[in-house]
Amino acid sequence: MREWFPTVAVEDRGAGVLWGAQLAWAGSWEMEVFRRDDCAGLSGGLADREFGHWGKRLAPGEILKAPTAWLACVRGDIDDLCHRFVAVQERVAIEQAPAVERDLPIAFNEYCQTWGKPTHDKLVALADRLRGSGVRYLVIDAGWYTNTGGWGGHGSWEVDRTAFPQGLAATAAAIRERGLVPGLWFEMETVDQGSQPFGELDHLLKRDGVPITVGSRRFWDLRDPWVRDFLDQRVIGRLRDDGFGYLKVDYNETIGLGCDGVESPGEGLRQHVLAIHDLFRRIRREIPELVIENCASGGHRLEPSMMALASQASFSDAHELVEIPIVAANLHRLIAPRQSQIWAVLHAGDDARRMRYVLASTFLGRLCLSGDLASLASAQWELVREAIAVYRDAAAVIGHGFSRRYGPQLDSWRHPQGWQAVVRHDAGQALVVAHAFADAPRLLRVPLPPGSWRVAQRFANPSTEVCGDALEIAVEGDFSAAVVLLRQA
Repeated sequence: MREWFPTVAVEDRGAGVLWGAQLAWAGSWEMEVFRRDDCAGLSGGLADREFGHWGKRLAPGEILKAPTAWLACVRGDIDDLCHRFVAVQERVAIEQAPAVERDLPIAFNEYCQTWGKPTHDKLVALADRLRGSGVRYLVIDAGWYTNTGGWGGHGSWEVDRTAFPQGLAATAAAIRERGLVPGLWFEMETVDQGSQPFGELDHLLKRDGVPITVGSRRFWDLRDPWVRDFLDQRVIGRLRDDGFGYLKVDYNETIGLGCDGVESPGEGLRQHVLAIHDLFRRIRREIPELVIENCASGGHRLEPSMMALASQASFSDAHELVEIPIVAANLHRLIAPRQSQIWAVLHAGDDARRMRYVLASTFLGRLCLSGDLASLASAQWELVREAIAVYRDAAAVIGHGFSRRYGPQLDSWRHPQGWQAVVRHDAGQALVVAHAFADAPRLLRVPLPPGSWRVAQRFANPSTEVCGDALEIAVEGDFSAAVVLLRQA
């Protein structure tokens, strides 16, 4: 998705009913709500010739399978409608998840510590630090391959032997020896100008006969059997043979309106998207226990067809910004929190309030730590361990439940004022994740689901109390947070 999710809702306020539709498609799409006479209409699907440069000729008896779409109708509000769609994704996620994913393990990604320059020694030191902490995945991000200056040079996927003298298998084994699951980053659909495949013109996507080039990247033609064999060897083979249990897939450019090879650019795009789906399925088929994280510039593949092929997806690249919890809370209406990976990037210079604010945000989805972990003071590290312990207790309701957001509408995400709280509940548990922004009131009163509740766990703010049908939170100050896990009394 770019700017818009393939989801639409129409509200009948008189009847208190909402109608909605959601499309599972990672290529160009269109939806239109229109009025005809006294009726409202809704149409949608693949983007047509006008909006998506798409046309397709079908021979007699030939079949075109359109993307899956879900329709829903509810009596209630937008949260009730969105829950119907998210529940479908949640069910698929649970059914296809590797066994290791069932209890929502915590990850550490080293990118915001090494900044594209990982080495064997750095990874082993990190694994030593994380041993016994409650973190399960240790992910090696970009920069492990040759000809790099960080991101650049990817495409050949040959190990940088200066950084990893014994190869990646030795590093993965060392990580496993310390009780962690090793992960590895690929941007496997693109090639960078610093790599040899950048010149493999016969195997790259073209438009009007010219290789599609965006910035320093070109794109493999995933419909090409030669490309499929290359990626099977260099990507699937690397993950399997070197002992990795986690794959982070990135994708940082777009091919645009389509490509050559068939009767229209839009049809080329449609076939390319299907080939992307097939690549993900091959990976899962060859390594069934592999955990797949779908990143895509931090959150540009959050639609249902791609979510169904991954265990997690990075929700945003807003790692260091105050809008982290705002984006994360809004996504409860569109993707399952058990799949929404949220980074907490920590630094030695952070004060306790900033650390609590960021760590609390991760309770809105999947907790992923990053940053300069080795430089954290003992008190800072204890705060991280406290968050991990509470998160483990809250994992069940994060993984399955119903979410509702409270608080005023925010006029600015970059400079937010006021507050928000997300209440997620299921099977006798409720999780409240509240954030105060600039000029927040000193006391928040957050409605609770029906029932008698007691506080089971707190993080970030001890000044919380159940008062009747609400949770009252004494706000610590601007840009502060509170996490409260409640159980039925």
